[in-house]
Amino acid sequence: MRIILFSSQNYDRDSFLAANHERGLELHFQPTQLREDTVALAMGFEVVCPFVNDVLDRPVLEHLASGGTRLIALRSAGYNHVDLAAARSLGLTVVRVPAYSPHAVAEHAVGLVLALCRHLHRAYNRTREGDFSLHGLTGFDLHGKTVGVIGSGQIGQVFARIMSGFGCRLLAYDPYPNPAIEAMGGKFVKLEQLLAEADIVSLHCPLNDATRHLINEHSLQGMKRGAMLINTGRGALVDTPALIEALKSGQLGYLGLDVYEEEAEIFFADRSDLPLQDDVLARLLTFPNVIITAHQAFLTREALAAIASTTLDNVIAWSKGNCINRVDP
Repeated sequence: MRIILFSSQNYDRDSFLAANHERGLELHFQPTQLREDTVALAMGFEVVCPFVNDVLDRPVLEHLASGGTRLIALRSAGYNHVDLAAARSLGLTVVRVPAYSPHAVAEHAVGLVLALCRHLHRAYNRTREGDFSLHGLTGFDLHGKTVGVIGSGQIGQVFARIMSGFGCRLLAYDPYPNPAIEAMGGKFVKLEQLLAEADIVSLHCPLNDATRHLINEHSLQGMKRGAMLINTGRGALVDTPALIEALKSGQLGYLGLDVYEEEAEIFFADRSDLPLQDDVLARLLTFPNVIITAHQAFLTREALAAIASTTLDNVIAWSKGNCINRVDP
């Protein structure tokens, strides 16, 4: 069975080739992003394996279906970039990787928290240039702080457990509360209360119609002044331009992002020799209390191995008529 992996990087090649060693599938790695002007590259491939910033709207799906594709094997947990209704109408099956390593994403979120609260990024840059002064580097203890966890799934649960280990008070918001967070002393509250009381707010919810721009001008004003916001979920959970005004006024004290709403044309490529065309992202990068990483929270050896293994198992199960991890409209 022939599979084409769009938006594939060297680490994808390494992890998928290792996972495929005993499975014997025919893998083709395509670094190009999947979109309408590149979909012809998938012609003749029964299985297409896209990543989070690939485009899977109706026009692309129609091209895939007419070119012989029958399975969309997402190598991600999120599927907000797929027109599921169109896929079903075209007879395309969509499967995903529902869980790979919640520890990878949760630990990256904690890393952003620690770097921001102790100004590690600024200290690192200073000492490399011979500046060993400490002015402006005063941080704060995590112990005793209130942490708000929005989204109590596997990643949110791991993040809450780690922050509980620092001695933090836990508040959580989720339409479907996770008893595991309550068992570790967390309390589920309304979103407005969480934002008003939390010193640190971390987003771990899926992107859908209800959560798009969950953090916006209004909700930022409802946050505790000077609080920290962390987003390792999906970029569109946050209305990014609204962050700039909140940072300028001091309403938002710290910001850590691993995802960005307009990242599709920017992330996963070396653009260091090009002028940054995105004015919003460029402005965010000027703030000393902002850290942005390029969607790397998933990037651990353990997570990559799990993603590759689950993706290929999904393909094999589908080929045998036993579809697992299917996503339906």
